[in-house]
Amino acid sequence: MTVASLGSRASRLAGSSLIVLLYAFLLIPLVAVVAASLTAGEFMRLPPEGLSLRWFARFFQRGDLVEALLMSLRIALVSTLVTGIVALMAALASQSLSRRMAVWFQIGMTLPLLIPELLTAIGLLFFLYRIGLGKTVLGLQIGHIVLAFPYCYVSIAAALRQIDPALDDASGSLGASGWQTFRHVTLPLAMPGLVMGAVFAFITSFDLYTVSLLLKPIGGNTLPLALFDFLTYEFSPTAAAAATMSVLLAFAGVAVIQKLVGLQRAF
Repeated sequence: MTVASLGSRASRLAGSSLIVLLYAFLLIPLVAVVAASLTAGEFMRLPPEGLSLRWFARFFQRGDLVEALLMSLRIALVSTLVTGIVALMAALASQSLSRRMAVWFQIGMTLPLLIPELLTAIGLLFFLYRIGLGKTVLGLQIGHIVLAFPYCYVSIAAALRQIDPALDDASGSLGASGWQTFRHVTLPLAMPGLVMGAVFAFITSFDLYTVSLLLKPIGGNTLPLALFDFLTYEFSPTAAAAATMSVLLAFAGVAVIQKLVGLQRAF
């Protein structure tokens, strides 16, 4: 075996080891939380003291946590629907702009990603109070839409850029109207990006903390806020059960992408 082949083998081994360490760094905390939620003991401990679903049942017995979960789901669903429609229209509009204008347009659409979330939340707080929507459910919904929108826009815009413009011209030359071309040509080809963007918007909205903390309505809580309040006074596996449900929602989103469009097409 030559020195070059030994060096190549060593570099591949080092690269594989680094990837394994990165995956372990990302996944071990998730595995620990899920394991803690399934413990039969009274405390979050690894390894768990037996297996039980009692803490999930305890979660659904807590009215404050269930109400927070339902509010998070409602807000995330509305955010997904609104951002999906608006982001699709914005991405289509960017296609008709010149290259220079399209760059500035994209910067404007993704601005909430470039500004720290805390500053965005403070700006939204002052703006919503000025228009009379401070500390209301509608105001909180607007905040979630603003923060979730860029994820959806980037995904849809990337999908639209991969569509050959000649397909639109060919559709028009065959007598199709603009709406027919969009419905039968553009939308099916952009569907992977639309689905992926919608899933990202849902997960982002569901897990938002800083914006929810500043904009939450009086007497209302999202699940991340309720979970933080819960941990302030009680440290039990119920919190791990709530976190596990968030993890399961993320995995469900990946499953939806795989089912509808396939991970290969989406990514």
